[in-house]
Amino acid sequence: MSEILILFFGAVSAGLLGSLTGLGGGVIIIPLLTLGFGVPMHYAIGASLISVIGTSSGSAVAFVKEGFTNMRIGMFLEIATTSGAIVGALISGYLNANTIGIIFASILIVTVILSLKKKPDHQEPLIKGSLEERLKLYGSFPDKGVMKSYSARNTVSGFLMMAFAGVMSGLLGIGSGALKVLGMDNIMKLPFKVSTTTSNFMIGVTAVASSLIYFQRGEIIPVIVAPVLIGVVVGSYIGSKTLMVSKTKKLKAVFAIVVTILSIYMMYNGISHNFK
Repeated sequence: MSEILILFFGAVSAGLLGSLTGLGGGVIIIPLLTLGFGVPMHYAIGASLISVIGTSSGSAVAFVKEGFTNMRIGMFLEIATTSGAIVGALISGYLNANTIGIIFASILIVTVILSLKKKPDHQEPLIKGSLEERLKLYGSFPDKGVMKSYSARNTVSGFLMMAFAGVMSGLLGIGSGALKVLGMDNIMKLPFKVSTTTSNFMIGVTAVASSLIYFQRGEIIPVIVAPVLIGVVVGSYIGSKTLMVSKTKKLKAVFAIVVTILSIYMMYNGISHNFK
């Protein structure tokens, strides 16, 4: 019972920090379970994926109602992310825990770097006769009472980036939100608010696709998943309420240091073959 309570409060902390920094709780959940509780890597990934579904579903509804999320772009790119997630989940069944730990640590460092970089805020006009017009990858969003129009760019490159993000999500049990936002911000040149909210909507759908494979393999354990899911949702809710009064730049800097230390420690354990 005490271990479940510790796991619950650890998950609350992960959800809180993930919500405040925008990196998601998965980047903390995996190290917490594997390094803190000795949970086998594949079981930890399964629990993390379920928590990603919960946190994404809650916040995605609000963003859709507010008119920021572009459902058409999101569903189009989900073809890439869900396909990638299924591939990633299948690959994970053939990789040992130590290899996954090393890959996780590497992606974690990349995620931290991307999260600290200043995000561009594009607002590209629609080009007549372009692929984006044919696929209807454009829209508008409210900004200070004014509706602003935008269109996507570089659709093929963005689609391929989303496929890679999906593979990482299915393989590592994280939302890969930073990679998705990178694809939509830097490659497809979508407005920042649109890319972040659309990414949040996509994360949950992507996690569902790969979690089904982990469930089929018996790697989603209720006694682990339940406290993690509840804890992360509670932490994310607290984080969303705290976000308005928090100094997010300082939080991101502190969180970046913590996650970097965790990634180095996970890299060490993977190289030393300490994961189960």
